[in-house]
Amino acid sequence: MPAILTPLLAVVGIMLLGALIQKLRLLPADTDQVLNQYVYYVAFPAIMLIALAQTPIIEILQWGFILGYGLAMLVTYFSVFWLSLWATPGDKAIAAMRALNTSFGNTAFIGIPLLVILFPGQQSALVAAAIASLLSVLMFAVALVSVELANPKAKLAHPLMTMLNALARNPIVIGSLFGVALSALALPLPAGLALMLQQIGNTSSPCALFAIGMVLTKAMGREAQEGPEAPPAFGGRNLAELGLLNLFKLILQPALALVLLQLLGVTDAYLSMGVLLAALPTAASVYLLAQRYQVLVGTSANTILLGTLLTFISLPLLDYLLKT
Repeated sequence: MPAILTPLLAVVGIMLLGALIQKLRLLPADTDQVLNQYVYYVAFPAIMLIALAQTPIIEILQWGFILGYGLAMLVTYFSVFWLSLWATPGDKAIAAMRALNTSFGNTAFIGIPLLVILFPGQQSALVAAAIASLLSVLMFAVALVSVELANPKAKLAHPLMTMLNALARNPIVIGSLFGVALSALALPLPAGLALMLQQIGNTSSPCALFAIGMVLTKAMGREAQEGPEAPPAFGGRNLAELGLLNLFKLILQPALALVLLQLLGVTDAYLSMGVLLAALPTAASVYLLAQRYQVLVGTSANTILLGTLLTFISLPLLDYLLKT
């Protein structure tokens, strides 16, 4: 069995457990929201802070990795955005959500546990996932502004101010900036505080994956309640759209990342990590944004579900190609 299947089975197993618990209603109905808020506001900022603080600044400033991975995301996002506008002219909100589905991978909640297992004992695994997650947050801010601009009822400030405000209030960004600052100043954290942050951060992955399973079960339940008028999730036109979105996310984005990272001189572990992170399925945060603005809600949920299942085929193949 390919080595990459071990972490994938663990990741999907926790998600399936969350889905089963939600289906059986063994926990309160808002458990997924509580877990997501805990991970978003507490656990994930903690793991970002401690991972970056304990890494020399020279290892964090991997400019080739940052530029290559970031450009792969941008090219994917704007390619899908303009293709969507060509297919459905004038609907920028739908275009933004489709583009986000194809560029915003689950680099935090799936990427961190995956890389930690694949690259045991390497601090660079956490650093690579942290950089990719920060770049994903920037992409999320771009999509947020695009959706807001497409809403005629929204009283939007200057787009740049809206984006900066979203980033300044993001706990992941705040935790990462603190970690980078401590690394740059070479300030060690007190042993007790470092251990506390590490222990809290270690809870981020299982809690997040468990919550994703619950969220997907809820999303599928809501879609089923829409009645016979709602189109089937994996039928006809919907399946074609889901297939195209996952083609961009699971195949084209990692292919772009591979080419760009190599052109920028990235090699060895960071090259493999960058390509694998680019090949991860769409993050659950995309579904939450879709739900907030009621744009492509069902499509986003099913893109995440289908993409997660497809990674059982795409990631082992990609891992094999990278090793050969």
